[in-house]
Amino acid sequence: MKDGKLKYVYFIGIGGIGMSALARWYKYRGLEVSGYDRTRSDLTSALEAEGIGVHYEDNPSAIPTDAASTLVIYTPAVPESFGELQFVLNNGYKVVKRSRALGEITRDQTLLAVAGTHGKTTTSTLIAHILTESGDGCSAFLGGISKNYGSNLLMSRGSTVVAEADEFDRSFLQLHPAIAVITAMDADHLDIYGDLEHVQEAFREFASQVHETIILKYGLPIRPDQVSARIFTYHFDDARADFHSTNLRLDGSGHYTFDLVYPGGTLKDIRSGALGWVNVENSVAAAAACLCYGADGQKVRHAIGSFRGAQRRLDEHVNRPGLVYIDDYAHHPAELASAISSIREIFPGRKITGVFQPHLYTRTRDFAPEFASALSALDKLILLDIYPAREEPIPGVTSELIFKDVTAPEKMLIRKEELMDTLAGEKLDVLVTFGAGNIDRFIEPITTMLNGR
Repeated sequence: MKDGKLKYVYFIGIGGIGMSALARWYKYRGLEVSGYDRTRSDLTSALEAEGIGVHYEDNPSAIPTDAASTLVIYTPAVPESFGELQFVLNNGYKVVKRSRALGEITRDQTLLAVAGTHGKTTTSTLIAHILTESGDGCSAFLGGISKNYGSNLLMSRGSTVVAEADEFDRSFLQLHPAIAVITAMDADHLDIYGDLEHVQEAFREFASQVHETIILKYGLPIRPDQVSARIFTYHFDDARADFHSTNLRLDGSGHYTFDLVYPGGTLKDIRSGALGWVNVENSVAAAAACLCYGADGQKVRHAIGSFRGAQRRLDEHVNRPGLVYIDDYAHHPAELASAISSIREIFPGRKITGVFQPHLYTRTRDFAPEFASALSALDKLILLDIYPAREEPIPGVTSELIFKDVTAPEKMLIRKEELMDTLAGEKLDVLVTFGAGNIDRFIEPITTMLNGR
């Protein structure tokens, strides 16, 4: 649909992090934007404050009536039986998935995309920050809220766009980047892919669509003969990678200073603005993409230091002597292992209590042993019930599948309604909440409670 004909954009699932960025983009372009979401959240409240209409019940009468001038964008998380979706499919509306809309928006732009089963939100947010700080500027569709800009959308008049390339539902195959970072190719979304080989096959297909440069985590199974773009590798500290850190120094607040070795030389004394070793690795990946894009090295160095991270990614809420509270979006075993390892390194010798809300019945079923292994690195685990998101319950699949194999010194399994009372009775040192469900609703009450201690 040409922009000239388009007057209305309607979102089914407008409160999702990727959907809300698109909603803001169309609003910025001067179109009438509205949509449905299942529950009110900070994000939907922000959209409403920006003049975007949001409602919270399945109500086809809320959809703009002029089908010929309305674009409907839906998230694959919405079931096909959903009333509003059925209505637009049967009444002449142009209906596309979020990934298709993002593909169309970025098609004629210079796209820097970040793909990977973990690490893509922080890395893409940092790339956008580097390009903004260095003066080149970019538009950006982010999978989290940038703490520097307070938004998941950045807008610029230039033709450079930064976006997450999401592997869920093979969404990233709608994108054709000039430069792409691939951070990880772990087994995930097995309800979509079936097995690890099909996950990796999809990532290789995505890589084949990149037309200039691929920044590949060292060791990932993509070969030069499988793609047309040139490949550079990156790693936290492996000297065999084209881009890697060296001379690492950790300060008392959990931030690293490091030197970045790259094919053009060494950038010395870069201080990571975000916590932990995992964000040094994200910084190396982001710097690699920006240097290949042509950004100035010293401006890259400065921007990494001023980066404040993305909300819910090793996100500090309380950090005072004797008491720390961090929140993190980790919902895959590899993400949990990396986050817990980073936190353990930042706060050596301290008791780490982790609260984890599993996300999806299928992911719990497919990775229960791996979740148990990752969570066993905690000193104490408080495990909540599964957050179902788009899924119906699966018989026999509960948080107990994980809990029974956790070997942490202390562990407990509770309902989320019991969490605040449980934490109120705990002697806490370092507390971390993990998960991609609605555990984020506890961030504010936990912070308030801990600040009152």
